[in-house]
Amino acid sequence: MADGKIDTNEAWVDLTHVGDLYSVMRSANTRHPYDFGFMPAMARLIAAHGRIGPAFSALFAQIMFSPDGKLTRHEREMVAAVAASAQDCFY
Repeated sequence: MADGKIDTNEAWVDLTHVGDLYSVMRSANTRHPYDFGFMPAMARLIAAHGRIGPAFSALFAQIMFSPDGKLTRHEREMVAAVAASAQDCFY
């Protein structure tokens, strides 16, 4: 900041191309419970990390779809929506 300017470098991640993700999904012959008809940005972000992505996806599946736990599926969706909104999350 010697010249009076603030360095505002933004963080960025090289995201997996949407076409590549669809190819992987088709080859695995799997259908995700959330099929929006488009590839959400969060899915691309998760796919960008080969080690953390699968673990995060498995955790998400357990939290949202496991029959265990006290909350119904609708209640889990509501908690997720409120938490995302509170964080100004657009994913």
